Amino acid sequence: MSVAASTASVSPRPRRHRPPAAPLLDYDVVIVGAGSAGLSAALVLGRCLRRVLVCDGGAPRNAPSPGVQSFFTRDGIKPADLLRLGHEQLRPYTTVEVRTVRVVNLEATPAGFQLTLEEESGRTSVCTTRKVLLATGVQDVLPEVEGMRELWGRGVLHCPYCHGWEVRDEPLAVFGHSKTVTGLALLVSRWSKDVIVCTDGSTCLTTNALRRLRQHGIKVRQEKISQLEGTKTGKLRHIVFENGEKLERTAVFIHPHQQQRSQLAEQLGCRFTKKGGVWVNKNAETTFPGLYAAGDATPGTQQALLAAAKGGQAAICINEQLTREECPK
Repeated sequence: MSVAASTASVSPRPRRHRPPAAPLLDYDVVIVGAGSAGLSAALVLGRCLRRVLVCDGGAPRNAPSPGVQSFFTRDGIKPADLLRLGHEQLRPYTTVEVRTVRVVNLEATPAGFQLTLEEESGRTSVCTTRKVLLATGVQDVLPEVEGMRELWGRGVLHCPYCHGWEVRDEPLAVFGHSKTVTGLALLVSRWSKDVIVCTDGSTCLTTNALRRLRQHGIKVRQEKISQLEGTKTGKLRHIVFENGEKLERTAVFIHPHQQQRSQLAEQLGCRFTKKGGVWVNKNAETTFPGLYAAGDATPGTQQALLAAAKGGQAAICINEQLTREECPK
């Protein structure tokens, strides 16, 4: 038997590279977050034989949704099933470790970073790494309207690209207090000719905005809203105004305020955009050297497929930077 044949079935051994004269840390990369961006990055880095820790801190933002839409080859898959497949496909890559932990502290060191990890039991541990990728996402801050949270993801929707097809040609509403409601309403009108803007008492719409909406057959209701009534399956039935009148709708679209799910980037003094996203350069690196970010935590359109793409791109950038450090000129 040839040497090549005898070694073909041997599993690749972890390559414990490091820059010249640098200490050997626990990991090459720690990924904080195990959604589409984090798992995608872990897959790419695992294939690069990088020592990776994925910190899974809990359910993703889209957990209440009945399906992940427009995800190539996985259209309509349940969010939990998509993540399950992501975890399963990491198993052959023995240099990748996934743990159910929260990162409660992140500190820079001369060689990289030190992270404090907290398990569900409350037990803490410390690990070191050369690079960190934040794939922590955002959380939506919904209006204080009864029923809004309960119907979130099924009767209250955030993205027509994700959910418009499922409610096409149905009576729809668009909720908003600011001028952005106009653009969202015009976009939603692509999926339905019966769209009504509900401003919940706000008079934010300009004369020009009202004209544009009227041109496209979109009505405006400015009365205060009392509650949203839904079905047992989480679908919307009525928008109930404070005067008692009920508006029958199948779904309501909203662009809620958002905030970062993790404060780690803020703790390290990273730059943020005006809309609250973690600023990154073309290589997915934040303004803090060695700290990267990808997915919904960064600026741009928010979709699971795009988050996965950003995670993969960030992983390539990280691996190439690590290689440059290991192979100096």
